[in-house]
Amino acid sequence: MKRFKILAIATTGMLTALLASGTLADTAKPGVARNVVLVHGAWADGSSWTDVITRLRAAGLHVTAVQNPLTSLAEAVKATKWVLAQQDGPTVLVGHSWSGTLVSEDPKVSALVYVAARAPDAGEDFLALQAKFPNTPARAGVQNHDGVTVLSEDAYLKYFAGDIPVARARVLYATQPPTAATLFADKTDAAAWHDKPTLYAVSAKDQTIAPEFERFLAKRMGAKTIELPASHLSMISHAKEVADLILAATGRGK
Repeated sequence: MKRFKILAIATTGMLTALLASGTLADTAKPGVARNVVLVHGAWADGSSWTDVITRLRAAGLHVTAVQNPLTSLAEAVKATKWVLAQQDGPTVLVGHSWSGTLVSEDPKVSALVYVAARAPDAGEDFLALQAKFPNTPARAGVQNHDGVTVLSEDAYLKYFAGDIPVARARVLYATQPPTAATLFADKTDAAAWHDKPTLYAVSAKDQTIAPEFERFLAKRMGAKTIELPASHLSMISHAKEVADLILAATGRGK
Protein backbone atom coordinates (compact mmCIF):
# COMPACT_ATOMS: atom_id res chain seq x y z
CA MET A 1 0.00 0.00 0.00
CA LYS A 2 1.30 3.42 -0.94
CA ARG A 3 2.74 5.52 1.89
CA PHE A 4 4.07 8.97 1.14
CA LYS A 5 4.46 12.21 2.97
CA ILE A 6 1.30 14.11 3.81
CA LEU A 7 0.76 17.34 1.95
CA ALA A 8 -1.19 20.09 3.64
CA ILE A 9 -3.42 22.11 1.35
CA ALA A 10 -6.05 24.78 1.89
CA THR A 11 -8.93 23.40 -0.12
CA THR A 12 -12.21 22.10 1.13
CA GLY A 13 -12.69 17.43 -3.70
CA MET A 14 -13.18 14.47 -7.30
CA LEU A 15 -10.25 14.23 -3.36
CA THR A 16 -11.43 11.44 2.27
CA ALA A 17 -9.79 10.89 5.15
CA LEU A 18 -9.69 14.71 4.90
CA LEU A 19 -9.51 15.73 8.42
CA ALA A 20 -11.64 18.53 9.72
CA SER A 21 -8.52 20.66 9.54
CA GLY A 22 -8.35 20.29 5.75
CA THR A 23 -5.18 18.22 5.30
CA LEU A 24 -4.59 15.59 2.64
CA ALA A 25 -4.00 11.91 3.25
CA ASP A 26 -1.01 9.93 1.90
CA THR A 27 -0.58 8.90 -1.72
CA ALA A 28 2.02 8.54 -4.43
CA LYS A 29 3.12 11.80 -6.06
CA PRO A 30 1.50 12.16 -9.51
CA GLY A 31 3.59 12.76 -12.60
CA VAL A 32 3.02 15.73 -14.89
CA ALA A 33 0.09 15.28 -17.30
CA ARG A 34 -1.50 17.62 -19.84
CA ASN A 35 -4.67 15.58 -20.47
CA VAL A 36 -7.72 15.02 -18.28
CA VAL A 37 -10.53 12.56 -19.01
CA LEU A 38 -13.73 13.02 -16.99
CA VAL A 39 -16.39 10.31 -16.63
CA HIS A 40 -19.84 11.06 -15.23
CA GLY A 41 -21.84 8.63 -13.14
CA ALA A 42 -25.46 7.51 -12.97
CA TRP A 43 -28.33 9.95 -13.63
CA ALA A 44 -25.99 12.60 -15.05
CA ASP A 45 -24.22 13.29 -18.32
CA GLY A 46 -20.99 14.88 -19.52
CA SER A 47 -22.36 18.39 -19.09
CA SER A 48 -22.19 17.93 -15.31
CA TRP A 49 -18.45 18.65 -15.66
CA THR A 50 -18.95 22.00 -17.43
CA ASP A 51 -17.70 24.25 -14.62
CA VAL A 52 -14.70 22.00 -13.95
CA ILE A 53 -13.83 21.84 -17.65
CA THR A 54 -13.82 25.64 -17.92
CA ARG A 55 -11.30 25.90 -15.09
CA LEU A 56 -9.06 23.10 -16.33
CA ARG A 57 -8.94 24.51 -19.86
CA ALA A 58 -8.06 27.93 -18.46
CA ALA A 59 -5.08 26.23 -16.81
CA GLY A 60 -3.91 24.99 -20.21
CA LEU A 61 -5.08 21.38 -19.98
CA HIS A 62 -6.60 19.26 -22.74
CA VAL A 63 -9.92 18.02 -21.33
CA THR A 64 -12.43 15.44 -22.61
CA ALA A 65 -15.67 14.31 -21.00
CA VAL A 66 -16.78 10.76 -21.76
CA GLN A 67 -20.45 10.28 -22.56
CA ASN A 68 -20.96 7.20 -20.41
CA PRO A 69 -23.76 5.05 -21.88
CA LEU A 70 -24.78 3.78 -18.41
CA THR A 71 -25.98 0.52 -19.94
CA SER A 72 -23.35 -1.91 -18.65
CA LEU A 73 -19.86 -1.94 -17.23
CA ALA A 74 -18.52 -3.40 -20.47
CA GLU A 75 -20.02 -0.60 -22.57
CA ALA A 76 -18.85 2.08 -20.14
CA VAL A 77 -15.31 0.67 -20.20
CA LYS A 78 -15.41 0.60 -24.01
CA ALA A 79 -16.47 4.27 -24.18
CA THR A 80 -13.79 5.30 -21.70
CA LYS A 81 -11.03 3.35 -23.41
CA TRP A 82 -11.96 4.91 -26.74
CA VAL A 83 -11.49 8.40 -25.29
CA LEU A 84 -8.25 7.42 -23.57
CA ALA A 85 -6.93 6.15 -26.90
CA GLN A 86 -7.33 9.65 -28.33
CA GLN A 87 -5.11 11.24 -25.69
CA ASP A 88 -1.53 12.21 -26.46
CA GLY A 89 0.60 11.45 -23.43
CA PRO A 90 0.01 11.12 -19.68
CA THR A 91 -3.64 11.50 -18.70
CA VAL A 92 -5.49 11.95 -15.40
CA LEU A 93 -8.66 9.86 -15.27
CA VAL A 94 -11.48 11.28 -13.15
CA GLY A 95 -14.61 9.38 -12.15
CA HIS A 96 -17.74 10.63 -10.42
CA SER A 97 -20.13 8.39 -8.51
CA TRP A 98 -20.60 5.00 -10.22
CA SER A 99 -17.82 5.79 -12.69
CA GLY A 100 -15.22 5.32 -9.99
CA THR A 101 -15.64 1.72 -11.14
CA LEU A 102 -13.96 2.65 -14.42
CA VAL A 103 -10.44 3.29 -13.15
CA SER A 104 -8.12 2.06 -15.84
CA GLU A 105 -4.91 0.10 -16.16
CA ASP A 106 -4.27 2.00 -19.40
CA PRO A 107 -0.58 2.99 -19.48
CA LYS A 108 -1.51 6.57 -20.41
CA VAL A 109 -3.32 7.03 -17.09
CA SER A 110 -0.88 8.76 -14.76
CA ALA A 111 -3.23 9.33 -11.82
CA LEU A 112 -6.79 8.64 -10.70
CA VAL A 113 -9.25 11.10 -9.15
CA TYR A 114 -12.47 9.98 -7.48
CA VAL A 115 -15.25 12.50 -6.89
CA ALA A 116 -17.85 11.21 -4.40
CA ALA A 117 -17.24 7.96 -6.20
CA ARG A 118 -17.32 4.21 -5.93
CA ALA A 119 -13.91 2.58 -5.68
CA PRO A 120 -14.32 -1.20 -5.86
CA ASP A 121 -11.52 -3.71 -5.64
CA ALA A 122 -11.15 -6.32 -8.36
CA GLY A 123 -13.93 -8.91 -8.19
CA GLU A 124 -15.49 -7.27 -5.15
CA ASP A 125 -19.21 -7.46 -4.33
CA PHE A 126 -19.49 -3.71 -3.97
CA LEU A 127 -23.18 -3.70 -3.06
CA ALA A 128 -22.49 -6.05 -0.14
CA LEU A 129 -19.69 -3.77 1.04
CA GLN A 130 -21.86 -0.68 0.71
CA ALA A 131 -24.62 -2.34 2.75
CA LYS A 132 -22.34 -2.17 5.80
CA PHE A 133 -22.62 1.61 5.77
CA PRO A 134 -25.57 3.96 6.36
CA ASN A 135 -28.34 4.01 3.79
CA THR A 136 -29.05 7.29 2.03
CA PRO A 137 -32.38 8.96 1.19
CA ALA A 138 -31.69 9.27 -2.54
CA ARG A 139 -32.04 5.50 -2.91
CA ALA A 140 -35.72 5.69 -2.04
CA GLY A 141 -36.19 7.90 -5.08
CA VAL A 142 -34.83 5.40 -7.60
CA GLN A 143 -37.60 4.49 -10.05
CA ASN A 144 -37.19 1.25 -12.01
CA HIS A 145 -38.98 1.07 -15.35
CA ASP A 146 -38.47 -2.36 -16.92
CA GLY A 147 -34.87 -2.58 -15.80
CA VAL A 148 -33.98 1.06 -16.48
CA THR A 149 -33.71 3.52 -13.61
CA VAL A 150 -34.14 7.25 -13.10
CA LEU A 151 -34.35 9.39 -9.98
CA SER A 152 -37.64 10.98 -9.02
CA GLU A 153 -37.75 14.76 -9.18
CA ASP A 154 -38.11 15.04 -5.41
CA ALA A 155 -35.06 12.83 -4.77
CA TYR A 156 -33.03 14.57 -7.47
CA LEU A 157 -33.63 18.07 -6.14
CA LYS A 158 -33.40 17.26 -2.42
CA TYR A 159 -30.79 14.53 -2.20
CA PHE A 160 -28.81 14.21 -5.45
CA ALA A 161 -28.34 17.92 -6.18
CA GLY A 162 -29.27 19.32 -2.80
CA ASP A 163 -26.79 22.22 -2.75
CA ILE A 164 -27.29 23.35 -6.34
CA PRO A 165 -29.63 26.26 -7.20
CA VAL A 166 -33.09 24.85 -7.81
CA ALA A 167 -33.40 26.21 -11.35
CA ARG A 168 -30.21 24.47 -12.43
CA ALA A 169 -31.06 21.29 -10.51
CA ARG A 170 -34.37 21.08 -12.38
CA VAL A 171 -32.52 21.25 -15.69
CA LEU A 172 -30.19 18.48 -14.55
CA TYR A 173 -33.19 16.40 -13.49
CA ALA A 174 -34.92 16.96 -16.83
CA THR A 175 -31.83 15.87 -18.78
CA GLN A 176 -30.78 12.92 -16.62
CA PRO A 177 -29.98 9.88 -18.76
CA PRO A 178 -31.55 6.57 -17.72
CA THR A 179 -29.25 4.08 -16.00
CA ALA A 180 -29.50 0.31 -16.30
CA ALA A 181 -30.55 -1.27 -13.00
CA THR A 182 -28.02 -4.07 -13.51
CA LEU A 183 -25.15 -1.59 -13.72
CA PHE A 184 -24.75 -1.29 -9.98
CA ALA A 185 -24.05 -5.00 -9.44
CA ASP A 186 -21.45 -5.31 -12.23
CA LYS A 187 -18.01 -6.29 -10.91
CA THR A 188 -14.75 -4.90 -12.20
CA ASP A 189 -11.80 -7.20 -12.86
CA ALA A 190 -9.21 -4.48 -12.24
CA ALA A 191 -8.46 -1.93 -9.53
CA ALA A 192 -5.79 0.47 -10.76
CA TRP A 193 -5.74 2.34 -7.45
CA HIS A 194 -3.38 -0.35 -6.14
CA ASP A 195 -0.67 0.91 -8.49
CA LYS A 196 -1.43 4.50 -9.53
CA PRO A 197 -1.41 7.79 -7.61
CA THR A 198 -4.94 8.26 -6.29
CA LEU A 199 -6.88 11.28 -5.07
CA TYR A 200 -10.38 11.46 -3.61
CA ALA A 201 -12.91 14.24 -3.00
CA VAL A 202 -15.38 13.31 -0.26
CA SER A 203 -18.79 15.01 -0.24
CA ALA A 204 -19.54 15.53 3.46
CA LYS A 205 -23.24 16.28 2.81
CA ASP A 206 -23.76 13.50 0.28
CA GLN A 207 -27.20 11.88 0.49
CA THR A 208 -26.61 9.51 -2.44
CA ILE A 209 -23.43 7.73 -1.29
CA ALA A 210 -22.87 7.89 2.47
CA PRO A 211 -19.94 10.16 3.38
CA GLU A 212 -18.81 7.50 5.86
CA PHE A 213 -18.49 5.07 2.97
CA GLU A 214 -16.60 7.57 0.84
CA ARG A 215 -14.13 8.14 3.69
CA PHE A 216 -13.66 4.39 4.06
CA LEU A 217 -12.94 3.97 0.35
CA ALA A 218 -10.47 6.84 0.29
CA LYS A 219 -8.63 5.50 3.32
CA ARG A 220 -8.56 1.96 1.92
CA MET A 221 -6.90 3.23 -1.26
CA GLY A 222 -4.41 5.39 0.62
CA ALA A 223 -5.74 8.28 -1.44
CA LYS A 224 -4.76 11.91 -1.09
CA THR A 225 -8.07 13.23 0.17
CA ILE A 226 -10.02 16.43 0.55
CA GLU A 227 -13.48 16.82 2.05
CA LEU A 228 -16.06 19.27 0.74
CA PRO A 229 -19.30 20.48 2.38
CA ALA A 230 -21.10 19.29 -0.74
CA SER A 231 -23.93 17.21 -2.09
CA HIS A 232 -23.30 14.30 -4.45
CA LEU A 233 -22.72 16.73 -7.33
CA SER A 234 -19.67 18.44 -5.84
CA MET A 235 -18.15 19.03 -9.29
CA ILE A 236 -20.98 21.54 -9.81
CA SER A 237 -21.40 23.08 -6.36
CA HIS A 238 -17.65 23.11 -5.62
CA ALA A 239 -16.19 23.20 -9.10
CA LYS A 240 -13.12 25.23 -8.08
CA GLU A 241 -12.06 22.81 -5.35
CA VAL A 242 -12.63 19.79 -7.58
CA ALA A 243 -10.69 21.42 -10.41
CA ASP A 244 -7.85 22.26 -8.02
CA LEU A 245 -7.70 18.64 -6.92
CA ILE A 246 -7.52 17.48 -10.54
CA LEU A 247 -4.78 20.05 -11.18
CA ALA A 248 -2.86 18.54 -8.26
CA ALA A 249 -3.24 15.12 -9.89
CA THR A 250 -1.75 16.47 -13.13
CA GLY A 251 1.31 17.64 -11.25
CA ARG A 252 0.48 21.30 -11.88
CA GLY A 253 -1.33 22.09 -8.66
CA LYS A 254 0.04 23.33 -5.38
